[in-house]
Amino acid sequence: MVPNPASAGRSVEFLGIDIGGTGMKGALVDTGRGELTTDRFRLLTPRPATPEAMCKTISRIISHFDWKGPVGCGLPAVIQNGKVRFAYHLSKKWIGIDAEATFSDFTGCSFTMANDADLAGLAEMRFGAGRDRNGTVLIVTLGTGIGTALFVDGRMVPNTEFGHVEIRGKDAEKRAAANVRERKKISWKKWARHVSEYLARLELYLCPDLVIVGGGVSKKHQKFLPLLDVSMEVVAARMRNDAGIIGAAVAAAERSGDD
Repeated sequence: MVPNPASAGRSVEFLGIDIGGTGMKGALVDTGRGELTTDRFRLLTPRPATPEAMCKTISRIISHFDWKGPVGCGLPAVIQNGKVRFAYHLSKKWIGIDAEATFSDFTGCSFTMANDADLAGLAEMRFGAGRDRNGTVLIVTLGTGIGTALFVDGRMVPNTEFGHVEIRGKDAEKRAAANVRERKKISWKKWARHVSEYLARLELYLCPDLVIVGGGVSKKHQKFLPLLDVSMEVVAARMRNDAGIIGAAVAAAERSGDD
């Protein structure tokens, strides 16, 4: 998926759905402008997050919008050729499942599936803080876990899982995800130190020219970005928590040939 600013301004509406470890949300999107054309509709991610339970929830989101066309959907999983390889925040029953075929068969809508952070990154590179940026750009989404998307000269390197690099004997997301701060009720200053340590590790691995911090917590970026102790350029995502929905809709539009 390559950012295509030349297509901006063309109004083609698609349904985008962003599945997270906590919630599943969708909206109709103008894929030419990268803007939601409806309010978001959000439901809790079922527990356990099995294929059957999630199909029912996805169906409710589609019905809410009375949608009949192609759907773009981000899943917190490694997806290759439509199939789930790894899924850290979903039921293990997803492993080996063709997610696109599963949702398509259940709902009657054709699905375009990809990793949720990759789709959020696509939106940021197309319409947000990464637009017109070359070099190595890393998008980090801080939420229930940590998602990452990597772009080199505008081209995506799919399915990176840098939220699971080991820091102090733990997955990085066990220390630096946004829900860690909320769950453990730690201060923004202390949490910023955890995020700084994590980003410094990624700097050693990737030497990114730009890091874009997204996820729901990005709307409160003033509380922690100024506290980060890193040498890289780090900015807040412009698409905020809508990035996953927008990127999903854009992916569906690109596959259908309407963008």
